[in-house]
Amino acid sequence: MSAKPHIAVLMGGWSPEREISLISGEKCAAALRALDYQVSEVDVTRQLDTQLAQLRPDICFNALHGVGGEDGEVQGLLEVLEIPYTHSGVRASALAMDKHLSKQIFAAASLPVASSLLVEEGVSDHPMVPPYVVKPVNQGSSVGVEIIHDGSNAVPDSLTSKGWAFDGVAMVEEYIAGHELTCGVMGDTALDVMEIVPVNGWYDYRAKYDDGGSRHDCPADIDAALAARIQDISLQAHMLLGCRGVTRADFRYDADAETLVLLEINTQPGMTPVSLVPEMAAHRGIDFNHLVQWIVEDASCRR
Repeated sequence: MSAKPHIAVLMGGWSPEREISLISGEKCAAALRALDYQVSEVDVTRQLDTQLAQLRPDICFNALHGVGGEDGEVQGLLEVLEIPYTHSGVRASALAMDKHLSKQIFAAASLPVASSLLVEEGVSDHPMVPPYVVKPVNQGSSVGVEIIHDGSNAVPDSLTSKGWAFDGVAMVEEYIAGHELTCGVMGDTALDVMEIVPVNGWYDYRAKYDDGGSRHDCPADIDAALAARIQDISLQAHMLLGCRGVTRADFRYDADAETLVLLEINTQPGMTPVSLVPEMAAHRGIDFNHLVQWIVEDASCRR
């Protein structure tokens, strides 16, 4: 019986989501060891090529989140080095990470999205009638996201010259009240829809990652037709961008107005103890170790 492949679990990196990536990576590495894989944990630096040359892994499990690891950069290096890797490839990763560009692709395919625009530094008036959301174009985990509520008189400091908080441009998006819904995709199969109910306020960074910061209802207590529509849109978005492996699509649903919008698709969903995709997979009878195994067995080059 031949030995199982040597897996390098890529984690950490230099994005604002570094700490979450380390947790995801450590949990995935533990699962792989439990499955008898040879595992090396790699805290990724900008000398990743040297790090990998020393380890010579058979496969890279990409547990990075955010800039550098989720936007096509690391994927491109792994393509050059001809090392099979997990999750989406260069193009799909870059498209999904750019919220504005991916929304244009979704809208062109008649998927429902919220109206939005890009703004540059130095805004003096509201770029959109409140309520609206201000967010970076290429960050995850709600990093830098701000909700401007109805009736707000002042433009947020983050958009002014004095308090500008973004690289290049920011995205301003119509705020959709109501339910926070999400749906994972494994390969060509949509998982069950989950509703996320934050304990306090909205689903920000702390609600995502603090133990008890939010309640996860899976399957979501929503109409079966709506759930099926969300699953269909999630799979369409996954395929439109050319995603591979596991992804997660995020939605807002205003039940009063019967308005559903696709916010974004995540090509490197979290794998922490409070992450969503592992919980969705578990509801389908796929435990964490076997989810990680499925992701590894799906790895390839030229993704």
